[in-house]
Amino acid sequence: MVERYLILEDGTTYKGEGFGAPAVTSGELVFNTSMTGYQQIITDQIYHNQIVIFTQPNIGSYGINQANYESILPTIKGVIVRDLANVSTNRISRLSLDQYLKQMNIPGISGIDTRAVVSKLRQMGETVKASIVPIADTHAFDQLNATVLTNQQVAQVSTPKPYPNPGTGNSVVVIDFGLKHGILRELVKRNCNVTVLPYTASAEDILSLDPDGVILSTGPGSPHDIPETVTQMIQSIQTKVPLFAIGLGHELFAIANGAEIVKLPAEHHGMNHPIKEVITTHIIYASQGQGFAVNRESVDRRTLFITYVDLLNDTVQGLRHRDFPAFSVQFFPDGAPGPDETKGLFDEFLETIHRQEENR
Repeated sequence: MVERYLILEDGTTYKGEGFGAPAVTSGELVFNTSMTGYQQIITDQIYHNQIVIFTQPNIGSYGINQANYESILPTIKGVIVRDLANVSTNRISRLSLDQYLKQMNIPGISGIDTRAVVSKLRQMGETVKASIVPIADTHAFDQLNATVLTNQQVAQVSTPKPYPNPGTGNSVVVIDFGLKHGILRELVKRNCNVTVLPYTASAEDILSLDPDGVILSTGPGSPHDIPETVTQMIQSIQTKVPLFAIGLGHELFAIANGAEIVKLPAEHHGMNHPIKEVITTHIIYASQGQGFAVNRESVDRRTLFITYVDLLNDTVQGLRHRDFPAFSVQFFPDGAPGPDETKGLFDEFLETIHRQEENR
């Protein structure tokens, strides 16, 4: 192991041991409180251009396996852990986390007091730039301070052209804002005939495929950086076919129906917040990854009603349209990683499709 440093834009330095690729990198620093699922998190495109700190103290214990990819090529900028597990390969896991990050040219640091870093991030309460560097000198800090974080995350990760994920059941169009494979897996389990379209797709592009329903995927970045044409697309589509929006898609669905989106004081990435289903008061736990939330006071109750609420930070976690077959959730119903108790929302989406077909 070689010395490597995590440096923050305010001048703070943390010394650790390097693993993964010997690369210099910069990005927004965020933390994830999940106990498991590091591979899904590392390959999830909501972490595009971000350096992720894992609060679970031991990471890497089960290596990397083919079943747990959420994208083909990860776009995360770096990985920070307290302790790196040194595991051998086996029939399920042919790569260690260290080997995988080397292949993907992603640097990591172990031996960092991750609790101290997370505490500092909570205190700062804003977007924090950070770098992983071999030497924490003046030049490294100058380079970090000169770094400009992109606001074009979705444009950088969305598919550039349509592609199919064939099935023989209902025809579903998925709009890719930074799509997780977990969404596609759940649709495959239900035998859906899926077509994935770029986030720039117009309502005309979508309707020309004659879909039975449309899903707005998760994705990275701020909903305020998404072009207004996407809002217009949602306003048109929700009146014509069933719509299910997830994560960033949920935030865009809210904007399209007059609600406001606010930045959270501290981002929440994990699966430890209890979420209440309003109509039943049933408590669920789900995988979450959000830096923004719907402003509850801005929700027009004549148009939308709130379906799920986070019991720890009181954020809106679900919405449903009163007039159209359209609904959304802030959390990730596909899990990957996380509990699978919310996967029934995909069944609810298909039931909405079937009701629409019966009413035609």
